[in-house]
Amino acid sequence: MSAIKTDIEIARAARKKPIQEIGEKLGIPPEHLLPFGHDKAKVSAEFIAGVRKNEDGKLILVTAINPTPAGEGKTTTTVGLGDALNRIGKKTAICIREASLGPCFGMKGGAAGGGYAQVVPMEDINLHFTGDFHAITSAHNLLSALIDNHIHWGNDQNIDLRRVTWRRVMDMNDRALRRIVTSLGGVANGFPREAGFDITVASEVMAILCLATDLRDLQRRLGAIIVGYRRDKSPIHARDLKADGAMAVLLKEAIQPNLVQTLENNPAFVHGGPFANIAHGCNSVMATTTALKLADYVVTEAGFGADLGAEKFFDIKCRKAGLTPSAAVIVATVRALKMNGGVKKDELDRENVEALRRGCVNLGRHIENVKQFGVPAIVAINHFQSDTPAEIKAVEAYVRALGEEAVLCRHWAEGSAGTEELARKVVALTEHGGSQFAPLYMDDLPLFEKIETIVKRIYRGSGAIADKSVRAQLKQWEDQGYGRLPVCMAKTQYSFSTDPNVLGAPVNHVVPVREVRLSAGAGFVVAICGEIMTMPGLPRFPSAENIALNEEGFIEGLS
Repeated sequence: MSAIKTDIEIARAARKKPIQEIGEKLGIPPEHLLPFGHDKAKVSAEFIAGVRKNEDGKLILVTAINPTPAGEGKTTTTVGLGDALNRIGKKTAICIREASLGPCFGMKGGAAGGGYAQVVPMEDINLHFTGDFHAITSAHNLLSALIDNHIHWGNDQNIDLRRVTWRRVMDMNDRALRRIVTSLGGVANGFPREAGFDITVASEVMAILCLATDLRDLQRRLGAIIVGYRRDKSPIHARDLKADGAMAVLLKEAIQPNLVQTLENNPAFVHGGPFANIAHGCNSVMATTTALKLADYVVTEAGFGADLGAEKFFDIKCRKAGLTPSAAVIVATVRALKMNGGVKKDELDRENVEALRRGCVNLGRHIENVKQFGVPAIVAINHFQSDTPAEIKAVEAYVRALGEEAVLCRHWAEGSAGTEELARKVVALTEHGGSQFAPLYMDDLPLFEKIETIVKRIYRGSGAIADKSVRAQLKQWEDQGYGRLPVCMAKTQYSFSTDPNVLGAPVNHVVPVREVRLSAGAGFVVAICGEIMTMPGLPRFPSAENIALNEEGFIEGLS
């Protein structure tokens, strides 16, 4: 029996086509591709503007159950489904997020799929790629520098040093930078104050880039960023510091979507990567809307489980971009469902149908939630070698009892051939399912009621609680004209509750809203429920310890 190849070995053996040939599949002329080497390119803003009147294709969302250490394979399924749709003759493009360096060198690994359902060049996508994250980091930190510089040279805007809310960012996990003191060393270095770093994917600039529709909209949103408050508590915007123009210049190329290919030489847009907690966790609107103008089917993904990712995709991205999804695929694994049923990670390889059935309630809750948005759904069982026929049948039977269908998928091992059945079922769903998509709440609902709507209808909690100061802050924002914004829930991704250890499908729990933040440029209000880490740390044994160049100069250990 031959050894199983690693993801990077499979990716390195790929027979890639020149990026111009991939562009041709979508009707993109070579002159409108800005190449980065031979296998990746940005699509020109001129071309994107020229196809905006094209009819939209059908949008398929791939989401999942709550993530567990057992793994779900959402990106792998997205790629596998996209390849399978192309395999059965449907002109299809994939839209996924870019990878952050922090998780790559930390614990999560990359974000290019896995096995025989990957986007390539895998090493480039998981590392520096086309430099988008570096541009976002530079634009964010330029604003940070301009804030401190303005204060140093007289502070004409009367910025209250105690109320500067804009932090710095870098694209790496580094717990030592969470809370720092800046401007030490004397008068020439400015006024000392407490500050800190977030990871780049948590930057509001990242969220803005992923929601902007063009360069003009990008600069408008950048100018609306609130960086702090004056001594009279009125907000200071980036435009007040004349930062928006220079920030937009730094992002001029970064806003253009990146085109790459799958292992099966099908087109894939990999662009943007906002945090799925503190932001909306979806790839860029520019990439998705462009793909919809060029393909009959577009397969995209949302961050984390459906309670966070799909909800934000529907209530924030689709609402803001005017998107109407035709169907949703909910990814589940036997292993993750057994973990939800109480099985420990080191015992997941053993058959345990009883625990699996207990854990299926988590899947059931996600199916119910997706259907609340009026979007027809189907379950993809991402196959692992340890899955037994009895376990697979138990999942299929559970889903069938809910009136839906589950399809076993082997894309990791077999590529598109292993997902062909799912592709045919998804096509049938879009043609006969009749999507009646609608967001969960209306724009004019008060902000706290929007929070409570999500808590009760998606998390199945009894309600949300918040201090008077939080409610007063929300009321103040409503009075200032921000009341029609959607809310972005920041809570643990591991549970429907705010306790990551409560698996399954808990009910009647209380969701405490500890803090609220206004992302005025991105266009949403963040409700922080529990402790949310915006600058992760590295684990005891980070992936970086296993990443190196071999004797031939190839990268090893990247996954």
